[in-house]
Formats: sequence, C-alpha cells, structure tokens
Amino acid sequence: MTNHVARLYLVALALVAFFLTWAVVAARPWASAATAEKDPRIVALERREARLRRESVRVQRLVNARFARYEVRLGKRREEIAAIDAANAAASAAPAPVASSTSAAPAAPSVGVVELPPVTNTSSS
Repeated sequence: MTNHVARLYLVALALVAFFLTWAVVAARPWASAATAEKDPRIVALERREARLRRESVRVQRLVNARFARYEVRLGKRREEIAAIDAANAAASAAPAPVASSTSAAPAAPSVGVVELPPVTNTSSS
C-alpha cells in the first residue's frame, strides 16, 4: 500500500472500530440486572440507610415533643416574670412608708465606693 492517505484512513477506521468494540464490551448489554447478584455490602448499606431514616423520624418526633413542652414551660415562666415585674413596678410606684422614731429596726447602712492608692514597690533589689 503506497497511498499514505488511504493508510491513514484505514488506521483511523481501525481505531474507531477498536474503541467502539471496547465500549460495547464494557457496557455488557447481555448481562441483565435481574440475574446479577447484588453486592452484599450494598445490601447492608441499604438496610442501614433505611434503619437510619426510621430512627431519624423517631428522633425528630421526640425533639418536637420536647420543644413543645419547653415552649409551654417558657410561656408559664414568662407569665411569672411579668407578674413579678408588675408587682415590683407597683411597689416602686407606691410611696415608701415613713419610718417612725419609735420603730426598733435599725436603718440600713450606707455603702460608698473607696478608691485605694495603687500598690507600689519603691525598694530596689
């Protein structure tokens, strides 16, 4: 064969046929999915996935129930806090009782802030 163009076409055609045959063999169209045995690792993984899905649904229900109980307790606690705040506001708005000189209860001591000088060390070693 002395024609180089024909030789290039023949090589290109052979390569295309080779890769096409390779693709068909790699696809294995003759092996049906029904007759193929599933990998036991895949089966175990699918079982674990199903179990985890069921467990996650159960856990989500539990979390929702706990959160609902928390919201109820929080609402009650906020009502208690509001009642205490209202009582404190009413007490602070009412005039303070005047202490009589005959009462035996001592007056509360006054508190003041004292600033001390900083601690310094003047000696050298």
